[in-house]
Amino acid sequence: MAMDREHVLRAAAALLARKSTATMDEVARAAGIGRATLHRHFAGRDALVRALEQLGIQEFEAALDRARLEEGGAGDGLRRLIAEAEPSAHLLAFLYSENQLFEGDQVNEGWARLDARVCDVFRRGQAQGEFRIDLTPAWLTEALYALIGSCAWAVMDGRVAQKDFQYMTAELLLGGAQRRVEK
Repeated sequence: MAMDREHVLRAAAALLARKSTATMDEVARAAGIGRATLHRHFAGRDALVRALEQLGIQEFEAALDRARLEEGGAGDGLRRLIAEAEPSAHLLAFLYSENQLFEGDQVNEGWARLDARVCDVFRRGQAQGEFRIDLTPAWLTEALYALIGSCAWAVMDGRVAQKDFQYMTAELLLGGAQRRVEK
C-alpha cells in the first residue's frame, strides 16, 4: 500500500492529540497502514513527533499569514489568528505538551520565528494601549498557545462545543490581556 505522508501525519496528530501515549502500532492502525510501512518512514516515535512538529510549524505559520496580524487592532488580529489556527488546534495542543520538543539545544528555530511574530502583536497592542503592560509579550504568547491547546482538548472531549472554540479562547485571552483604565 502506498503511503500518503500527509495523511499519516494528520492521522497521527488526531490520535496523539486524544491519546498522547499511543504506540506506533496504534498510529499505523489509525493511518490505515502497516506497522512496517510506518517504521520505514518514521524510524520511531521521536522521528514521528519531529515530523509532526514540522507540520505544526507550517500550519501555524500559514495561520499567522492568513490572520493578517498587522491589519487593524492587535485584538482583532488575535481573534483572526485564533480562527485561522482552529483547524489545526488539536495538533498544536499535542505539540505544546510534547516536552521533548523544547528540551536542550535542539529546539526548532521555527518555534522562535512563530513566537516572535505573536509577541510582536502583543507588543503592538501594549504600545497602542490595548493590552496590559504588566504582562510580558512572551507570557501572553504562551497563554495564547495554552488556551488554544486547552480549548482543543475540551472540544475533543466534548466539554466544549466546536462552535464555541473561537469565542471562548479569544474572550478568555483578550479579557485577561485587556488594559483597564483605573477610575
